[in-house]
Amino acid sequence: MFLRNSTLLILCSPDDGRAEERLLRPQFGMYRFEWSADVDEGVEYHLGHGDWIRVLRDHDFEIVDLIEVQAPEDAETHARYDFVTAEWARKWPSEEIWRARKRT
Repeated sequence: MFLRNSTLLILCSPDDGRAEERLLRPQFGMYRFEWSADVDEGVEYHLGHGDWIRVLRDHDFEIVDLIEVQAPEDAETHARYDFVTAEWARKWPSEEIWRARKRT
């Protein structure tokens, strides 16, 4: 089981600032992202859903579930994680929970 930022969040996120309500990046070829200090300075790696499915299958995992997390109605935007607002996360998934198990 693992949790990650959603593909959609990454596609809607500028290099600095909050996620927007439009696509800002191409999905094909996404991989390495460098974030500025305005967001949370560092480097992250992201694959699209199809790439994740291939990686898991190539390593003998079967996908049990993919849960696209939706913020509840009473969610609030937190200062530490303000790159995505609660309002945004009520409309689109900002995180995904993947469940996979090793084939026997």
